Amino acid sequence: MGKFKKIETSIEGVYVIEPTVFGDNRGYFMETYSKEEFAQIGLDYNFVQDNQSKSKKGVLRGLHFQKENSQAKLVRCIKGEVFDVAVDLRPGSKTYGKWEGVKLSEENKKMFMIPRGFAHGFMVLSDEAEFTYKCDDVYNQAAEGGLAWNDPDVNIEWPMGDLSVNDLLTSEKDSKWPTLKELKKTDLFKNL
Repeated sequence: MGKFKKIETSIEGVYVIEPTVFGDNRGYFMETYSKEEFAQIGLDYNFVQDNQSKSKKGVLRGLHFQKENSQAKLVRCIKGEVFDVAVDLRPGSKTYGKWEGVKLSEENKKMFMIPRGFAHGFMVLSDEAEFTYKCDDVYNQAAEGGLAWNDPDVNIEWPMGDLSVNDLLTSEKDSKWPTLKELKKTDLFKNL
């Protein structure tokens, strides 16, 4: 049996990954990535960059993509809890414009595998969260793109809990991304 369990979602190519966790009275140990083990479950990526962020409750980062140097991402939350979302932007996909979301936390240790061609973002649910992700291409600031986190046509069901929309903290850039309808009027997706 492998060290990673791949769980299908409602969108082809997007998976929840559950690692095998070895625990005892001292704590726990787990592998968070193995190129060989991932290839055995059909996830043959060549990750070239690792990123990490720290955010407080109510921070909403995203929804981001790159118009060039599109990136597949393996994401996980190593402290706290987040709601992580991927939106399908692959031209011709039967799930174009659909989203998939999963709660990632230090307790559940789940990971989210997001292939190229998706907008990605997350909202912090705990008082604080540390979030890491592996990317299979480099960050290219000139190719940054985004999708409005609150696009009514995509209709992401963010788990607001005790937060209101006014409590959410986004960057200025993230508060100005276009909607999917606006993006469809451009040729932004030809390289995704």
